[in-house]
Amino acid sequence: MMKGTTVSTTAVPEADAVLPTVHGDFRIRAFVDGATGKEHCVVYMGDLTEHHPMVRIHSECLTGDAFGSLRCDCGPQLQASLAAIAERGTGAVVYLRQEGRGIGLFAKMQAYALQDTGLDTLDANLALGYPGDARTYGIAADMLHEMGVEGVHLMTNNPEKKAQLMEHGIHVNQRIPLVVGQCRQNQGYMSTKAKRMGHILPS
Repeated sequence: MMKGTTVSTTAVPEADAVLPTVHGDFRIRAFVDGATGKEHCVVYMGDLTEHHPMVRIHSECLTGDAFGSLRCDCGPQLQASLAAIAERGTGAVVYLRQEGRGIGLFAKMQAYALQDTGLDTLDANLALGYPGDARTYGIAADMLHEMGVEGVHLMTNNPEKKAQLMEHGIHVNQRIPLVVGQCRQNQGYMSTKAKRMGHILPS
């Protein structure tokens, strides 16, 4: 485990269980960030220590993941990741409680309101006094280390995730693009990610 961030793994047998899904039977393991107290989880399938597994680092998005919001591509990315892992038979989704790019649900709704007036997702966060993206991924690396993972095939369009995993000792053998969920309602959102936030997306 890397220094600086701690992960509580007490009572591991009670915190790791079968998770049947529409994509197949996964397991889910809960972790507690010792620095913040936040609870995160890894939804996984197969033996993650055998080879570089397919991994998605996914930040919580209540509106997209649970309610099917079309303002973003988060829900489709989560489901596509689980489907890809099930097809391969091995892999994991590291699910981090970093709602609203790390600013929290309340601030995210405030940002949504500003977006309704014409601001893009980046400028809305900045107008509220928050960073454009406050997320960090060191805790994801710690969780993967705890599960015996040293290298991954990373499903992401965000180079920052790859950079931070590498910085925290997880080798990224390959970046796998994950371009799903684009629609009329999130064209501006997708454009901002590509043009202003460095995400690798088709033009």
